[in-house]
This record gives sequence, structure tokens and C-alpha cells, in this order.
Amino acid sequence: MAGNRNLEAYWKENLTYVSILLGIWFAVSYLFGILMADSLDKIHLMGFPLGFWFANQGSEITFVILIVVYVKLMNNLDIKYDVQE
Repeated sequence: MAGNRNLEAYWKENLTYVSILLGIWFAVSYLFGILMADSLDKIHLMGFPLGFWFANQGSEITFVILIVVYVKLMNNLDIKYDVQE
């Protein structure tokens, strides 16, 4: 029974992480890269309009960072619940 509660807590935390990271992914790719691109183009980053930057390099960089963050969070979560490989 205690092991079952432990597994439920593990998956609840895992789904929380996934939800937050997917929210960031959605914001960067869809909101900043598409819907808000025209508004963000008024701001320049390294000589490029920010909307253009988010639609191209920014989204790719953010995706790689999200993968690294997810791996780190999951490794820590696995250790916390003693389910590491």
C-alpha cells in the first residue's frame, strides 16, 4: 500500500513537471513565435526583431534547454522516490 502511494506521488510530480514544461514550450513556440510575433518585432535582440528570433533560434534553443531541464528534474525525482536505474 505504501509503495502504491509512493508511485502515485511520483507520477503526480512527474505530470506537474511535464505540464509546466509543455506550458513553456507552448508559450515560446505558439504565443511568442506566432501570435505575438508582430508585437515582439518592435524589440530587437542582437540586431534581429524579437518575434523573428523567437520563431527561429529562440524556439530551438528553448526546446533544447527544456530537454536538459526535464532530464535533470527526472533524475532528481527518480532519486527522491528510489526508482533510478
